Amino acid sequence: MNAFKVVGVTLLAAGISVGTALFGERWLAREGPADQSTMGGAALLHGLPDFKLPDLGGREVASTAWAGKVLVINYWASWCPPCVREMPLLIQTQQALGDRGVQIVGIAIDRVADVRQFIAKYPVNYPVLIGNPEAVEISRRLGNRLQGMPFTVIFNRRGQRVFSRIGEVSAAQLQTQLDRLLGDTPVQAPPATPDGPA
Repeated sequence: MNAFKVVGVTLLAAGISVGTALFGERWLAREGPADQSTMGGAALLHGLPDFKLPDLGGREVASTAWAGKVLVINYWASWCPPCVREMPLLIQTQQALGDRGVQIVGIAIDRVADVRQFIAKYPVNYPVLIGNPEAVEISRRLGNRLQGMPFTVIFNRRGQRVFSRIGEVSAAQLQTQLDRLLGDTPVQAPPATPDGPA
């Protein structure tokens, strides 16, 4: 495959990912909040589901590992430009708020080798787990109707789902949610950088 075809396929995949995320966000907004009781016959999850997924070393990590924390789960892929663009915000948020009980967790819907290569080049300061079909189904039941990426869902310290978004999460959206969950001290969200992971 020549370089022009590779670039063309990459741009097409990026366009589909962004289009799906934008369309999905508008569709969800039209239909009302994501807290409806059913979705395609399956109950919509309102709490943190019990799951185990492997980390990059192959060790299984349970969702209960972060009990009592404000948990921000971010579904992403190394081939997804909006996913990569929002990673610096997630890295900076983990650094700024980890001591206050915020835990970012990435769930990669990607090939393990590609994720390892990406993380080796662009390290993150939060756990990255490898998704599987069950993880994709969980994301759908958490509000990701079109299974678009990135998809971010936030749980309070009691494990209740309080926010979900298909598409890039902005610094302002993240700040609003975390301010509310961390109490009365305002949180200064770190500035987003447009260049991808540092």
